[in-house]
Amino acid sequence: MRRFSILFFAVFFSTAVHAASPSDASIEELLNSMHAEKIMDLMLPAIDKSMHQSMAMATEGKTLSAKQQQILDASTAKMMALMKDEMSWDKMHAMYVQIYRESFTQEEIDGLVAFYKSPAGVAYINKMPAVMQKTMGLMQTRMAEMIPKMKAAIQQAVEDVQNSK
Repeated sequence: MRRFSILFFAVFFSTAVHAASPSDASIEELLNSMHAEKIMDLMLPAIDKSMHQSMAMATEGKTLSAKQQQILDASTAKMMALMKDEMSWDKMHAMYVQIYRESFTQEEIDGLVAFYKSPAGVAYINKMPAVMQKTMGLMQTRMAEMIPKMKAAIQQAVEDVQNSK
């Protein structure tokens, strides 16, 4: 029984030490290595473009008057300003630290820092904005193809519900 107790405590304590929560300093180092703030800033223009494309798709086939277009543009600008404010690094930073603290161990954070400081990690960081922009562009194309199909499915569901009375 004593051997079991010693083995249990040895495993428990080695796991506890091995899975230590990361320090705030190491999380900060990771976020800095990842250029997290810069990446967030780079996402905003892509989101703005996506919003404009979504508005264009929503009004597709409809002729808008100059006043209607002005209202639509103003609404889009207001939404983008709200998003910029709510997604600012100052507001998001603490959330990132919390999520990383809850999701990773110190050892994992150390490994990620090492990766992002490596040549491959630096290349990843430098190329991710272009990858994200291309992804968003292709997703917009996919959405444009999917929206008519979704509208048709919704319309069919509405008709099915109405016909089931």
